[in-house]
Amino acid sequence: MAERPGRGEFEVIAELLAPLGNGDPRALGFRDDAAVLPPRPETDTVVSTDTMVAGVHFPVGEDPEVVARRLLRVNLSDLAAMAATPNAYFLNLALPVAIGDSWLEGFARGLRIDQDRFAVTLLGGDITRTDGPPVVSITVVGELPSGQAVTRKGAVPGHLVMVSGTIGDAVLGLQASGEGAAEQEFLIQRFRLPEPRLELGRSLRGIATAMADVSDGLVADLGHICAVSGAGARIGIERVPVSEAAAAMCRQRGIGPGALVTGGDDYELVFTVAAEDRARALVGGREAGVDVVEIGTIIAGSGTVSLVDADGRPVDVDGSGWRHF
Repeated sequence: MAERPGRGEFEVIAELLAPLGNGDPRALGFRDDAAVLPPRPETDTVVSTDTMVAGVHFPVGEDPEVVARRLLRVNLSDLAAMAATPNAYFLNLALPVAIGDSWLEGFARGLRIDQDRFAVTLLGGDITRTDGPPVVSITVVGELPSGQAVTRKGAVPGHLVMVSGTIGDAVLGLQASGEGAAEQEFLIQRFRLPEPRLELGRSLRGIATAMADVSDGLVADLGHICAVSGAGARIGIERVPVSEAAAAMCRQRGIGPGALVTGGDDYELVFTVAAEDRARALVGGREAGVDVVEIGTIIAGSGTVSLVDADGRPVDVDGSGWRHF
């Protein structure tokens, strides 16, 4: 059996990954097969996990530092969508034998950059070999006051639909990757390094009635909220916020707005609020440093999201968003 060049499994753990534990006693010095997380009174624990595969979720040959940062950020976005504060994560790596020390060092460097920024600590994980492409996975752990998690169930007819940031940047950034056009760099970076809206999520505790992050596409993720809540939604496609860079690329290439609302990987927050809480949601966005806009309304229905133009006429789009299978 071929052996990978450079450090072995235990050297990788001891030299590259254990330092990311920052001496956190919950990690038990990375000497056991599990970590111990003591419960905190009047606090709920929130756990989420995501996996990324080279060639599916990030380009083969992508900078390992970017891979690590993107992996951590998309996991943190799941906690943002539940209004939780992250504090720890676990890492699983399935790597081909040809992966060398330089890739692992870059990956660990990327984790260090963003775990410091987002105040989370590595507590453990697993490393194994694969004969396929690299597979990287993180499980992130967070917390919030008991009973304050915002789930996808809670939207009712009459509630407003709101969204943060801009929509469609990431799908255009993926299309533009490798082209090198300076005006498209913003879109490319929006795909490579999404911004988890953690502060906004926390500010919406007690305000948002249902919430999801836009990972599969705005229509798809709002559809998830509607399906769980047993409702429908109507959104004005012209009200969906679009960045100047995205608008310019759409004009240049004849791309319609349907591609933006069904493309994924924006990692913005789509959420619902009672009409009387609209102003509070806008204040929460300002305090979090991100624009929040109203784009539609929850209506009676069963998981269906309809799009209309400025005159209220139906708008048809191809598909609803990303599906893994």
